[in-house]
Amino acid sequence: MNLLNNGKIVSFLCSRIVVNRSFFCKNGLNFRILQKSVIRCYILDNTNICSYNSGMKERAYLCIDLKSFYASVECVERGLDPMTTNLVVADPERSDKTICLAVSPSMKALGVRNRCRVFEIPKNIDYIMASPRMQKYIDYSAEIYGVYLRYLSKDDIHVYSIDEAFMDVTDYLRVHGCDVKTLALKIMDDVRKAVGVRAACGIGTNMYLSKIALDITAKRAKDFIGYLDEKVYREMLWNHRPLTDFWRIGRGISERLAKVGISTMRDIAHTDEEFLYGIFGIDAELLIDHAWGREPVTMEDIKLYKPQSRCLASGQVLMRDYTRDEGRIIVKEMMDLICLDLVSKNLLAESVTISVGYAKPNRGRHAKGTVLFEESTNSAAVMIPEVVSLYDRSVNPEFMIKRMNITCNNLTEDTGTRQMSFFDATAVPAAYSERRMQEAILKIKGKYGKNAMIKAMDLEETATTRERNRQIGGHKSGE
Repeated sequence: MNLLNNGKIVSFLCSRIVVNRSFFCKNGLNFRILQKSVIRCYILDNTNICSYNSGMKERAYLCIDLKSFYASVECVERGLDPMTTNLVVADPERSDKTICLAVSPSMKALGVRNRCRVFEIPKNIDYIMASPRMQKYIDYSAEIYGVYLRYLSKDDIHVYSIDEAFMDVTDYLRVHGCDVKTLALKIMDDVRKAVGVRAACGIGTNMYLSKIALDITAKRAKDFIGYLDEKVYREMLWNHRPLTDFWRIGRGISERLAKVGISTMRDIAHTDEEFLYGIFGIDAELLIDHAWGREPVTMEDIKLYKPQSRCLASGQVLMRDYTRDEGRIIVKEMMDLICLDLVSKNLLAESVTISVGYAKPNRGRHAKGTVLFEESTNSAAVMIPEVVSLYDRSVNPEFMIKRMNITCNNLTEDTGTRQMSFFDATAVPAAYSERRMQEAILKIKGKYGKNAMIKAMDLEETATTRERNRQIGGHKSGE
């Protein structure tokens, strides 16, 4: 970084820097740092004149979402119109407390919220209940991705989830000879023709604005398209409530803001930044940027991103409230499956973190802890006892449990080498024997289904593995 004064040009290329979120030049000049932007500051005698040039033209981003994707697929498979058919995706074999993975648009129009439980659906509504078919949804998603590739390179598409994708179409408008909205309509129409599923689209000058245009404005538009740039965003949505409608602002952040009298994006934008940093730490930077409608991260940044470490996670919401003793079997089951997953991917974990969420009336509270192993491992014989011990130390026995998450941290490749020990001559042979057994189990499950081979603990009344195997790509033929 080179700063010159006395009438010289101040020019520098910077990454995302936080210094009070402002950089103070000599003579009292104040301006915000913009990521990867070439900023030229002209200081003429004692007059402060500042201008910036981002070094690139205004971008055009699409954020396309497939409307009620799972429910729409099930309607299409039955030859029904997803927009007019009352359908929910939920397992009819489970209790009425099971969560609906999706509800069709017509159900939403009747006031049925997405991700509700079956018993919450009004009794006066007639609807079809469809069993989840994850592989079917994955196949549809892959076909839709193929439609996107007719218009853009994969380098300009970021798949955000099975039913949502970001696209940088800036350099494709001239190729297709149309404006950004026309291109969006073409893509959406082709998706509908290819698979029968309707899409909604947000258009923005950065990825954040395209996401907000999708989530908030496109839903109210007749053509299911919303548009935002920074100016329109501030005019339309600065006073929008609730804050939880905005991407990455959950109930927890919203409640913390409400405690200090902040209830809109306008409030955030005009709040002293040091005050926000005092509450949220470095996360305040993202909150402030989004309040102003800014998002410096580009598609290129996403494609070039390399995580410093890798992790593997598994989680589940329990069908009923569990005691701590009942939850212990869930921890063992989940950890056993994670160990098999590590072996199948040829990975080792340095540590494991568990997070346990409590049920009402203690919902919102959780127990969390991490265990670090002497050396990275994927051995169930090593990991399960340590994680169960961590669970017993961390979870309050007086609270009921509703959800559970386990994460293996700092994953590395398994090179097949093991540290020899002078104190346990059986350690290496035992590890080798366990590895061969795990590989054999994986082969059997891969050929005959996930439930083809289970452990005795999976037959416990409170166990969930067999049921989850049937739901998440499992094969019933193995039972």
